[in-house]
Amino acid sequence: MHTLRFSAFALVLLGGAWLTASADAPKALAVPKSAVGPATVFTFAKENPDCAEWTNACQVCTRGGDGAPQCSTPGIACTPGALVCRVKTGK
Repeated sequence: MHTLRFSAFALVLLGGAWLTASADAPKALAVPKSAVGPATVFTFAKENPDCAEWTNACQVCTRGGDGAPQCSTPGIACTPGALVCRVKTGK
């Protein structure tokens, strides 16, 4: 009788642990297009041709000799902020 109670108790514990583990499994989150860093810094470059240097607090971008944007690599834990023009061109 003791063995039967112990076995039933063990099954309840194991079943509960399995359900908890499956409930805590990570789920993929949809990332809105506006949150994608490189796309927004390059879009900002197209929309602000008079800006020579801009940042989103994670990346700093400048225009190369040909006018194409050149941006730093964002840090792994950085949360981008609003895009801000730091230096205007003389044009």
